[in-house]
Amino acid sequence: MANATYIWEDENWPNFHWNGDALLTLHGNVRAKQGRLYQALATLGFDERLRAQADVLISETVNTALIEGDRLDLASVRSSVARRLGLESHGVNKEDRHAEGLVDVLHDAVANLEQPLERSRLDGWHAALFPTGYSGLKRIRIANFRDDAKGPMQVVSQRRGREVVHYEAPPATRVAKEMNAFLEWFNSPPKSLDPLLRVGLAHFWFVSIHPYEDGNGRLARAIGDRALSQCENNEQRFFSLSHQIQSNKKAYYDVLEKTQKGTGDLTGWLWWFLNTMEAALDAAMQQTSNAVWWGRLWQRHKNFAFNARHRKALGKLSDGPHEPVTPRLWRKLAGGSIETAQRDIRALEKAGIVRREGQGRGTKYYLVMDD
Repeated sequence: MANATYIWEDENWPNFHWNGDALLTLHGNVRAKQGRLYQALATLGFDERLRAQADVLISETVNTALIEGDRLDLASVRSSVARRLGLESHGVNKEDRHAEGLVDVLHDAVANLEQPLERSRLDGWHAALFPTGYSGLKRIRIANFRDDAKGPMQVVSQRRGREVVHYEAPPATRVAKEMNAFLEWFNSPPKSLDPLLRVGLAHFWFVSIHPYEDGNGRLARAIGDRALSQCENNEQRFFSLSHQIQSNKKAYYDVLEKTQKGTGDLTGWLWWFLNTMEAALDAAMQQTSNAVWWGRLWQRHKNFAFNARHRKALGKLSDGPHEPVTPRLWRKLAGGSIETAQRDIRALEKAGIVRREGQGRGTKYYLVMDD
């Protein structure tokens, strides 16, 4: 179609294309970092891997909601994840139906990977996202494609007092046919298609159809997680793409809008996706390295009588084993008095677990690192 405004209006839709040479180096970096991450994870024990999996599911849940402007209660998310993975919730048992639903969706997305992705599963995910039948104060169609009864499906924002339309999805009369084509492709992708690029393509294609009245972004990220787990043949997630998207949400929406107003060249979108995945792998590798180090610390000092405050404060260090500790920070992390914090730290220093730097008010303690 001449002068098409949106990608689905182009006569070649959905025959996407991209410049493979432009993505080659970045693609190779991502593949290499995937391999290094899973090599590092293999050195962790079962409990450490389970905690790493829980941390990622918590991050995915919180951030995939934040991308859409929804703020979930962190305690409720942690409680939901603990129940799904059989972890102790440390006495916290806060239930929130919206948090429960999103955790269910993201957990199910990476399970039973050999089963095809069907309309019934997508409808079930959609129902889980909106357990009350409402999106905010608005009643919406649940577990059913949109009907455009209130006008075309548009992505809209307010800028300087005026409404800006960033994207308009295909009309509702086309949605069933579009989704049939998408699901057929997802369940039987061309053998020539690289599995990693399939992840980014699946996210983009689904969110461009925008089949439901609400929740399409969250479902697109769940579908991406499923494709990524199939790519890795792994039903456990150890890095969070949603966290990286949330950290630079504007870039996500900018590249999405630009590509949706194009003619099917997904080079820019796939470059953004691979770059985001590389950043997510870097963050996961740092966390895994920290987890490996903590495991070595507990093993190396297994004869030291760590008290509850020791474990609580050390486990909360936001920068992991590299973060300097002061009595004031220790008190904030573990509770108790300054005097108690000083006694705790002196015990660690005497055992060679931390070393002192500086004097007086400038005194800081650093965990003693091994190779």
